[in-house]
Amino acid sequence: MGSTIFSIFGIKDIVDILLVATLLFYLYRTMKDSGTLNIFVGVIAFFVAWVVMYKILDMRLIGTIMDKFIDIGLIIIVILFQDQIKRFLIELGSHRGLGFISKAFRHKVDADEAKRWIMPVVYACMSMSKSKTGALIVIKRQMPLEDYEMTGDLIDANINSRLIENIFFKNSPLHDGALIIDDGKVKSAGCILPVSHDTSLPRHLGLRHRSALGIAQATDAVAVVVSEETGNISYAHKGELHVKLSSTELEHALSNIE
Repeated sequence: MGSTIFSIFGIKDIVDILLVATLLFYLYRTMKDSGTLNIFVGVIAFFVAWVVMYKILDMRLIGTIMDKFIDIGLIIIVILFQDQIKRFLIELGSHRGLGFISKAFRHKVDADEAKRWIMPVVYACMSMSKSKTGALIVIKRQMPLEDYEMTGDLIDANINSRLIENIFFKNSPLHDGALIIDDGKVKSAGCILPVSHDTSLPRHLGLRHRSALGIAQATDAVAVVVSEETGNISYAHKGELHVKLSSTELEHALSNIE
């Protein structure tokens, strides 16, 4: 009995199922981080209904109609989810899934490198929080941010808290945009970011917070926000916004981001 089942359902089938499950998991995570999970669930539900009606129940009329939608649906999905597909392919190409192998060998080096930008950012946010100076700082992770860097003015300077504070000084021409930290340097400032349309965000959060969440949904970057109205410090990562952080909480959060 067991050998008969195994002959029908072999190792190749198990590998096939695991690959599909892994693909669906990564797609689910990407859609969840980008705030488009409901659309993704709707597409999956439509596909399951098509399989049940057309392939299993053999309902030819409704199945044929849905089959036509499936044919053009792939093109529509590519158009709707082009940013998410791009993010998924970049993550796949960056071998992030293999990071745990080299993590043990790189841990000390990464910690030393992290301190170079974490503390200047924390000190600058503390100072700007006290003076209620609005700020939006984006820290690149694995995914490239060149498209967003090109929307601002190139700086390419070493990171220090005074430079960050001067950029966001209210009379500075760059204070309204985002500052992007890339490869341990202040790469550009005055940058334009995508704005999140997440309806669950509280209304009192302004454009900076929505832009921070927008870049965190579109990429794997970390975005730190200082509110101009309240001086509260927040950060966004992996499609989630964390608000009202102390300087210690911000330092801990940035130090432990994966």
